[in-house]
Amino acid sequence: MGVKTITHEVESPVSAPRMFQALIVDSHNLIPKLMPQGIRSVDLLQGDGGAGTIKQINFGEGTQSKSMKHRIDVLNKENFLCKYTLIEGAMLGDKLESIVYEVKFVPSSDGKCVIKSTSEYHTLGDFEINEEEIKSGKERAMGMYKVVEAHLLENPTLYA
Repeated sequence: MGVKTITHEVESPVSAPRMFQALIVDSHNLIPKLMPQGIRSVDLLQGDGGAGTIKQINFGEGTQSKSMKHRIDVLNKENFLCKYTLIEGAMLGDKLESIVYEVKFVPSSDGKCVIKSTSEYHTLGDFEINEEEIKSGKERAMGMYKVVEAHLLENPTLYA
């Protein structure tokens, strides 16, 4: 088994507490409302949203996969940090054991934030994943961030 680690940073004009609340804490409610064509619903299969929670993300019609499951490993609301693991879904296929994500929303002095993310791809056997295979997943995540960011900018009191 190997591990491929990818890091990414992006600035957001929205504050860290609001982005964290929208993208992490309340994502199971907000994301399906904002992106129903891509994510039909998010079900909490186990837990209350904190560490140990298992979420099933149900995709919309016409998507490559019907669903995937994440396990929340760490949810630190004071430091705007979430670590979660993709434990089931077509993305894993027969070449990946799991994908571990860590997302941290770092406040900046001007009320904005920097979103720092790390993805660890845990491969099965001798398989080596390359960055091109990761690119589409990263682009989808960035698209979701931008949709949420635009919604928060249009609704300045939401999660304030």
